[in-house]
Formats: sequence, C-alpha cells, structure tokens
Amino acid sequence: MADIARKASAHWSGDLAKGVGTVSTESGTVKDAQYSFKTRFEQGTGTNPEELLAAAHAGCFTMQLSALLASDGHAPQGVDTEATCEMVRSGPGFKVSTMRLKVTGSVEGIDQATFESYVAKAADMCPLSGVMKGNVEIVHEATLL
Repeated sequence: MADIARKASAHWSGDLAKGVGTVSTESGTVKDAQYSFKTRFEQGTGTNPEELLAAAHAGCFTMQLSALLASDGHAPQGVDTEATCEMVRSGPGFKVSTMRLKVTGSVEGIDQATFESYVAKAADMCPLSGVMKGNVEIVHEATLL
C-alpha cells in the first residue's frame, strides 16, 4: 500500500493533429487545462505534458533542496528553480532527453561551492529525479545570491 497517492486525469477527443484534450488534478488546482498538438509541438494556448513534468520536477526539487539546507541549519530565505524539459527525436517519435534545473538561492552562512553541493545532493535525492534517473539526463546550474 502506498504511503502517498496523488491523482491526475486526462481526456482527449479526435486524432493527434487536430484533436484536443484536457488535464486535471485531484486537488482541483489544475482543472480542465487545455492541451493539443499545437501546445505540445508548436506554439499554442494551453499546456503540454513536458511543461507539466518540468513544473512538477521544479517543485519537487526545490522542496528537497530547502529541506536539505534547513536540516543542516541553513534555512533558505528563498529558493527559485526554473526547470526546462527537453525532447529529441527518437525513431518515429520523441523522447524526453534532458531536464535542466536552473536554481537560484538566498541562503545565509554558506558559500557558492557549498550551495552547489546541496543542489547536487537534492537533484539526486528528489523523488521525481529518481523517476527519471537512468533515462533522462538531469543537469543543474546553481547560483547563490
């Protein structure tokens, strides 16, 4: 039995190129967010799976980093993470190849090298990083303010 379980759902109508879909989360924070071929492979209004994956990874990683810092007595004043999910062509389709985490933190009492070591550890320990490990390259860049 799982200790934690979270749900999301998706609906799609039509073929790939002209169809449209919606995604929602159990909490209702994301409700019927539109996605389509254009929002995924071109430019269109709505979201896409890769954008949602990047948002989820940014959130998970940032929480993990903050927890690590605080557990060692370095409670951060703020941590911001921008995640970029990159895809490459793979056979007849695409593959998520890289997740780039650009992290900026305001943490008193540590230097840049120490911050970078915490970022590397958090990138390794984050549960969503674990899901991607061995399949998606996770690259991180850290800046201490």
